[in-house]
Amino acid sequence: MRKPMTDSLTAPTTDALLGVYRRPPMELVRGAGVELFDAEGKAYLDFVAGIAVNALGYGDAGLERTMREAMEGGLVHVSNLYRSQPGELLAEKLVERTFADRVFFCNSGAEANEGAFKMARRWARAAGGTPKHEIVALRGSFHGRLFGTLAASDRPQYRAPFRPLAGGISIVERDLDELDAVLRRETVAAVIAEPVQGEGGVRVLEQAFLQSLRDMTRERGILLILDEIQCGYGRTGTFLAHEQAGIEPDLLTVAKPMAGGLPMGAILATEAVAEAMQPGDHGTTFGGGPFVAAVALHVLDRLSDATLLDHVRKNGAWLEKTLGLMVEGTSRARAVRGVGYIWGVDVVDPAKDVVERALDAGLLICSAGEHTVRLLPPLVMVRSDLERGVGILAQAIG
Repeated sequence: MRKPMTDSLTAPTTDALLGVYRRPPMELVRGAGVELFDAEGKAYLDFVAGIAVNALGYGDAGLERTMREAMEGGLVHVSNLYRSQPGELLAEKLVERTFADRVFFCNSGAEANEGAFKMARRWARAAGGTPKHEIVALRGSFHGRLFGTLAASDRPQYRAPFRPLAGGISIVERDLDELDAVLRRETVAAVIAEPVQGEGGVRVLEQAFLQSLRDMTRERGILLILDEIQCGYGRTGTFLAHEQAGIEPDLLTVAKPMAGGLPMGAILATEAVAEAMQPGDHGTTFGGGPFVAAVALHVLDRLSDATLLDHVRKNGAWLEKTLGLMVEGTSRARAVRGVGYIWGVDVVDPAKDVVERALDAGLLICSAGEHTVRLLPPLVMVRSDLERGVGILAQAIG
């Protein structure tokens, strides 16, 4: 058994941290497989995975070996003023594996989306002049909490304290007729969409909707940005969620599981968009450094493996059936939505109350709205653990 990295916390809370999170009182000190353990030794089955970050669970031997090997050369960071091999190899593998021609590395999903907005406007200025600048997001979207991404996130409680928000960004309904009218405006540069809206209630955009949106944007000279920060990298049962719709975007953002828990994000772009960006147009201090990129190379190989993706698809189908039967069998839940290893269950009680009851029973889940609980197990979780977690969830829902 591994020892905690630090001594146990002596107080239930601290005033030293900015108070922007409501944390439960227990202290997590170690992880093994798909479980986390607190300072009292209590085990928690993890259906959160660091909010879709820890796709390989905890204590993964391959991930730990890769981290040790990445440290052997002594290069944790060298800055993007100089070349280093891991980042370049990672970019080449992503280009080989996806629609993209170019890759830009950053440190988080919000940064990736902010960068994608900049790329879209830079491309649009060349394509349509100064008036072509607007970014259109969809109802139910969440793209981050920075100023540009906050304006594109349909969460009123996050937006209200920080008005006025960034201009030139609007939110429209998930409706093709309304989009058809909005996208006739010559000011629109890009549309951003999540194939699965995670924070917005785990709403899966239908394949036909995504296909029509792709056709509509291409016909009108508008970029399509797909945000797969939460739903990409194997979580839906294909390496990227949009593959299931048979489309290709102009820009794609990924982040959460990219580097096994280390901070990393990326923007993937076509050549047509990338060539509009000039030296000095964008940058980052830490993005794509040799240590984090070396780890991300290992994660990319693992999460694009056909056997793992088949495992996620099969267990995702089992979750769809099992969660559906659970909802049918209780008056305390109303609906279930999802695909692969990302699911939302609409509940009658406040979601925070269900989350708390599950925590007490040894299951970690999170919310996706006031009355939706969200399930994001590590992608390596096996059927028996999924069964155990669904059983605890049913008890927590009541």
